Amino acid sequence: MANHKPFFALKPDRGMLIALLVFILLPFVIGLFDGASPAQVWMNGSGQSKFIQGLAIEIFILALYALSYDLIFGFTGLLSFGHSMFFAVGAYLTGILLKNFGFSLAATFGMIFVASILQALLFGMVLPRVKGITFALVTLGMASVFHVLVLSTELGKFTGSDVGLQGVVVPDFISPATERLRLYFITLTILVVVFMLYKRFVNSTTGRVCTAIRENEGRALMLGYNTFYFKLAALMLSSLTAALAGMMHSIYQPIVSPNVAGLGFTVTALLIILIGGVGTLNGAIIGAVAYRLLDYGLRRYIGESASFINGAVYVLIVLFLPFGIVGTWRMKSLQINQGWKRLLGMFTNSQDKSDGA
Repeated sequence: MANHKPFFALKPDRGMLIALLVFILLPFVIGLFDGASPAQVWMNGSGQSKFIQGLAIEIFILALYALSYDLIFGFTGLLSFGHSMFFAVGAYLTGILLKNFGFSLAATFGMIFVASILQALLFGMVLPRVKGITFALVTLGMASVFHVLVLSTELGKFTGSDVGLQGVVVPDFISPATERLRLYFITLTILVVVFMLYKRFVNSTTGRVCTAIRENEGRALMLGYNTFYFKLAALMLSSLTAALAGMMHSIYQPIVSPNVAGLGFTVTALLIILIGGVGTLNGAIIGAVAYRLLDYGLRRYIGESASFINGAVYVLIVLFLPFGIVGTWRMKSLQINQGWKRLLGMFTNSQDKSDGA
């Protein structure tokens, strides 16, 4: 009988373990440089460490969101212009349930789970009928309708209309004001678990069929796969992840802006995975780090001109790193390894000739 590995039987790579260790130690190391002891950092003392924790939480949330988009675009080949709706539904629904209805965090997550499945099914309804750019435009239309609803005065009591959703009551045990370190580690844990789940998914039979659909859907159909169900599975997992990222965004941010429901926020996800590397998983995380740190650094030191510089940098990245940071690194490392093998082969051959002589 064939041996089947458990779903989470993954061998973590060295890079992932190093990155995890860095993020675990980061708040305490920053605290030491700022003159705060590990105990003070642990007790959520104010200072540079607390600020860095907040910045890192934003990066983790962006990484979750980018991972969700990379799954459907980078691995399945579904170009969606309405992906921000997945994130915004999680953010707004979390804020409304916590603020207006007094739901617990567990009950809120349950509602987020149901909503994410429903919106994936909504997007999935058009999969048998449209493909490519047509699918992208249909998803844009659906997301635009949601964006209009968020901005409408009729729902302003719940969504805050164009002002945004404010005054969300966050449970004390994960309050970003008093328990930021705990929220930091919770968000980091969610990111690690989702990353492992995605890594297992893309290496599974379902994930490989999704990759085959991206490369040649007609060939996958000819081999007997019903591609609709595989694309729907990817959409559901992507929707759940993006909604979870939206939930964490609503918990951390003091205001949920209607901008997260617009086309621009979908472009943000696309930009992050272009920076990191489309279809690489690691690239979503590295791209989120690069995107947020670049945006923060430029806005801090340049101000309003940061948007122009940001755009120029992104154009340069796309021009000179067309496969993203991770994709380019993998290509170059392969070339380097091949060069070392040729060099060693030349040395071995010359050594053999000298021994024969």
